[in-house]
Amino acid sequence: MENVFAPAKIPVVPLFGSAMVFPVHRIYCVGRNYSDHVKEMGGDPKLEPPIFFSKPADAIVTENKPVRYPLATADLHHEVELVVALSAGGENIEAAAALECVFGYAVGVDLTRRDLQGLAKKGGKPWDVAKGFDQSAPISAINPLSNLITHPTDAAISLSVNGSVRQQANINEMIWSIAEIISELSRYYELRAGDLIYTGTPAGVAAITRGDKVRAEIDTVGVLEFVLE
Repeated sequence: MENVFAPAKIPVVPLFGSAMVFPVHRIYCVGRNYSDHVKEMGGDPKLEPPIFFSKPADAIVTENKPVRYPLATADLHHEVELVVALSAGGENIEAAAALECVFGYAVGVDLTRRDLQGLAKKGGKPWDVAKGFDQSAPISAINPLSNLITHPTDAAISLSVNGSVRQQANINEMIWSIAEIISELSRYYELRAGDLIYTGTPAGVAAITRGDKVRAEIDTVGVLEFVLE
């Protein structure tokens, strides 16, 4: 059988220090995974566990390319996050075995149409239009675990806009660990090689606008930079 039209290319993320690329299967995201961010969004970290949502695989923007300001919003927010890249998966993965699925890590920014998210929350509606839009998942090159001494558990995470620091924390402040996130996700989805998991953001999220220069960094993992057009 012939295709009606040429299929879209599989989205890929470059690997740090390599000519190889990481083909993306799905993008999963974690909400409410830093206590300070839960509080700034009006929640209680002791009562509300992280929530999961997703973005299209082709929402990634790689190689520090410019990011287009999205349609239908006047309040676009940045959220810096540690991204986990999987080389294996499965269902109902035990937390003790979850890290065996990890290929490497990257720095990501979960861009959010905050005004649309606010409307969705008030109406009890899904967040899809607020989170899963075009170019909503900028990402650095993936740093393979083979390059790292160990899984990052104690590393500074930060984001600055036009040289001014907006978000600054440590990934050891995550409410759910990387292993726990993978394990919990696998109870809802069959995880696969090629999955990316954006693990949540610390406090300090704020609006960005056209012309802003964004720099996101996680110690030992990498750096992501882009200009919002």
